Amino acid sequence: MGDLGYGDSVAVDGICLTVEEILKDGFIATASPETLRRTTLGKEHTEPRYVNLETSLRVGGKVGGHFVMGHVDGIGCMVSAQQTATAWEMTFTAPDAIARYIVPKGSIAVNGISLTVADYNPEISQFTVAVIPLTYAETNLRYLVNGSWVNLEGDILGKYVEKFLKFPPNANREEITPAFLAEHGYL
Repeated sequence: MGDLGYGDSVAVDGICLTVEEILKDGFIATASPETLRRTTLGKEHTEPRYVNLETSLRVGGKVGGHFVMGHVDGIGCMVSAQQTATAWEMTFTAPDAIARYIVPKGSIAVNGISLTVADYNPEISQFTVAVIPLTYAETNLRYLVNGSWVNLEGDILGKYVEKFLKFPPNANREEITPAFLAEHGYL
């Protein structure tokens, strides 16, 4: 974060915040009431907290994972974490506002980390991700315990698809519905 400047965006556990002041060992940002309501910043924590920090993508920079906007949709909770031979399988709850965007092999951001959904159980609104050792070691996922709160951000593509299905761009055109998509070979 050596090139961090006034007004820059920094994701703190996936929450996009604006740098208002730079300190020797950090920075100051203000969280709005909406941000506090929607994210773990508004939760009381009794244990020490470690957060993921990431500066915003610069034009021309590499894009890895999926597009994470830093606009957290809500809070989930870790249900379990189990180490396997090659990864950590971590299961989280998701509120309905986010659950509707979760699909197996789709993307979700947990504390700002772009992850692939390995499994999803819509009946209990839980999803599982497989976290590789590098991601586990370099993020705060390794500090989570059962019951830990996490910030969740659904995939932006799912949000736009939902919007276009609800509100067709031009009333004179045929409405885009699941039936329309299936008829034209998209489902």
